[in-house]
Amino acid sequence: MNCDRCGAAIDSGDERHYAGSVLCEDCYMDALSPVKACDPWAVYSAKSFEQHQQRASELTPLQNEILRILDESGPLEIQALKKRLDSEVDENELKRQFAVLRHLEKVRGEKRGDKVYLRLWD
Repeated sequence: MNCDRCGAAIDSGDERHYAGSVLCEDCYMDALSPVKACDPWAVYSAKSFEQHQQRASELTPLQNEILRILDESGPLEIQALKKRLDSEVDENELKRQFAVLRHLEKVRGEKRGDKVYLRLWD
């Protein structure tokens, strides 16, 4: 059996059913918890947590790499950023990491015409 969304093979008994589709566990989690970059409560929570910590927030290596690339190159579309990353990160994971950095007010999106660019918050 294969996932209706990504096409990955699913072992019998491991399939998940959602909205009439058979999904693998990863796609099922994405369907239940879609990425929301613009979430005022998430921003408030992240900033509040950061203020009450005794040390600076620690970012993952991937998050640090995203910030480094955007600092060096300036604004990039998501596909261009994906190409510049050394790792084999998929677009959903990149969007999820961008949402975390957005909630921390480290990066933001900028619309130019019909294109969206990812850029540092500054």
